[in-house]
Amino acid sequence: MNSGMIKGQVAVITGASSGIGYATALALAKAGAKVAAGARRKERLEQLQKDIEKIGGECIAVTCDVTKRADCENLVKAAMAKWNRIDILINNAGLMPLSFVKNLKIDEWERMVDVNIKGVLYCTAAAVPHLLQQKSGHIVNISSIAGRVVFPAGSVYCATKYAVRAFSEGLRQELSTRNNIRVTTIEPGVVATELTDTITDKSLEAFVKSVKDMQALKAEDIANSILFAVESPAHMNVNEITIRPTTQER
Repeated sequence: MNSGMIKGQVAVITGASSGIGYATALALAKAGAKVAAGARRKERLEQLQKDIEKIGGECIAVTCDVTKRADCENLVKAAMAKWNRIDILINNAGLMPLSFVKNLKIDEWERMVDVNIKGVLYCTAAAVPHLLQQKSGHIVNISSIAGRVVFPAGSVYCATKYAVRAFSEGLRQELSTRNNIRVTTIEPGVVATELTDTITDKSLEAFVKSVKDMQALKAEDIANSILFAVESPAHMNVNEITIRPTTQER
């Protein structure tokens, strides 16, 4: 890893109030990046800002609901206003209210589409004009192992993560060779985060317990994989990283 490769760069991260987003914001700040952290929970963001400032880093906390296009634009605008550039966009905000289709939790389906797909599109749209102007940058989209492996009760969630993977690959083909903007998809397996907290389908209680009992990945493991991708030398575009716990079969 090229330590110091991202020193002074500006990173915008969504879903930064907990889990992978929080850990990644800290890891990037430790590596010398300036962080614009977006999420809905302002008090958690302010804690992150304090944690980053404690280690001598720079961070701004911006309230951002990725389902709102204006919020995504404001997050990017805040980073531009503060540092006048953006080098790294990490589309991390996501949720996973798994359920069987027959249970018709349609509101949850819509929420997943809004956060997991539209949120990625909105934030990317807000950042791309600046990256194009600079002729450099790196977009990191957090997909999931569910973007490769479909499972019962995951139909809609998997569909959203397949969409993220397809969008990332299209972005890479469009932007990497022509505009020097690298694109990476991160596909974690089971990670110990709040992701399973949104599951309301009672028939999945055994599944949730099995996930919680597994020796899951830590949010820091994913942060390190993101760091590997963004700190890679300029001629190297880490397209996809799939990372599972050793004990996860599928």
